Amino acid sequence: MSSASSLSAGISSLPNQRYKIILDKGINFNMMICGESGTGKTTFINTLLTTIVKEPKDQNKRHCKQLDKTVEIEVTKIEIEEQRFRVNLRIVDTPGFGDYINSYNSWVPVLDYIDNQHENYMRQEQQPDRKEINDMRVHVCFLKQLDIETMKRLGSRVNLIPVIAKADTLTPHDLIAFKKRIRADLDANHIKVYTCPVESEDEQTTQMNKDIMAAMPFSLIGSTQDVTTPDGRTVKGRAYHWGVAEVENEDHCDFGKLRQLLIRSHLSDLIETTGYVHYESYRSREMLTRSFGEPKPVRNKDPKYKEKEELLRKTFADQIKKEESRFRQLESRLFSDRDRLNKDLEIKHAQIKALEAELETLHFRKNYGQIRR
Repeated sequence: MSSASSLSAGISSLPNQRYKIILDKGINFNMMICGESGTGKTTFINTLLTTIVKEPKDQNKRHCKQLDKTVEIEVTKIEIEEQRFRVNLRIVDTPGFGDYINSYNSWVPVLDYIDNQHENYMRQEQQPDRKEINDMRVHVCFLKQLDIETMKRLGSRVNLIPVIAKADTLTPHDLIAFKKRIRADLDANHIKVYTCPVESEDEQTTQMNKDIMAAMPFSLIGSTQDVTTPDGRTVKGRAYHWGVAEVENEDHCDFGKLRQLLIRSHLSDLIETTGYVHYESYRSREMLTRSFGEPKPVRNKDPKYKEKEELLRKTFADQIKKEESRFRQLESRLFSDRDRLNKDLEIKHAQIKALEAELETLHFRKNYGQIRR
């Protein structure tokens, strides 16, 4: 069939049909943000979406839970609509991640959450009715704590995008050097990070994609406040005595490039990569060891619960030792009292025997005297 006949058949209208379907249904997009408290995660989300999605927390209270060394999972749901296009957005925050001196295994709850969403999606796919599948798979993860072990484990499960928070605290020279060190560490440790499609039929788009990938890890400045620049412009940014750090200025940070990547140009690719790469990798790995419909085996307990269990076990063992020591002391005291009482009883018994002997002697003498008379 010729190209002309294909076009006359209406094939060219398929993209429009797809667009109408997505426009009616909307899409689900789930993003995760990992980083310690105070690195601007909430501000980043509010700046990215140009609206107050999450209220900033009281920074004076961010160290109040230091005794509870746990990583929590908080999910915020929001529906965003722009020009009749609807996005059901879930933002997954990880309070407690990297907040402690000993952050060993702090990545485990994060990995468990990502794997559990793949598992939930796979279970839904195996059901007879799959019309309403609730897709909560994490499509992208921003990592603000650049830890090698964490990045290794996350990079194989999710579209990982490393970022540098509060870039306005670094000089341009230090920022460039810091980025080089991070890229060198990523290459040396074979850490997988998200790479968007670069080549395109449009040269301008190809160059834009190259510029985006060259900026990784993205340096970020977050702010929802309007400030006035020295030349009189009103922009989103932070005002300092030396000038203004602008959020959208590419000479100051990479926020604009990250927004371009995340929302304007490669949101669809992030969703597809999650399904075709990360979910399929999880599904293939699990199906090799499980039968169809077989539930996921329960693996070892979460380290945070294991730590609590060990603490409770130790406390219980110490309490048992204390009680056993107390009972031994009571037992020893009882045995000592018993021995003392037995000795006293033997003495009394000997005294009674002596008195009985003396009494018999007295009776004998009395009776013998009567007989002689």
